[in-house]
Amino acid sequence: MSPEARTTLDDQVAALRAFRDERDWSRFHTPKDLACAISVEAAELLDAFRWSGPDTGVAGREDKVREEFADVMIYCLYLADAIGEDPAALIADKLALNEGRYPADKSRGSAAKYTEL
Repeated sequence: MSPEARTTLDDQVAALRAFRDERDWSRFHTPKDLACAISVEAAELLDAFRWSGPDTGVAGREDKVREEFADVMIYCLYLADAIGEDPAALIADKLALNEGRYPADKSRGSAAKYTEL
């Protein structure tokens, strides 16, 4: 693991802001454009698995999966920043919501949506 990977989420957001600001790109980082970028990068991540048949693992495509996954995460962090949200708090809030929606005793081993449990 690289030293950069050991930094906190706040450190990563600060590094992304610095990268963006050094290039004067903040004008392009509107919430709509960042949401579009997330969708595009998620499609590129999915493309890494196209024509893989029953093979759902990452063997042989690790580099592509890592690169596209990082792109999705980066744009998600930029979007959280653009809308003034703390990504860690967003995750914590959603996890708490999902804990209520998907109680372990009802959802264990099931792919059903919470409305079907």
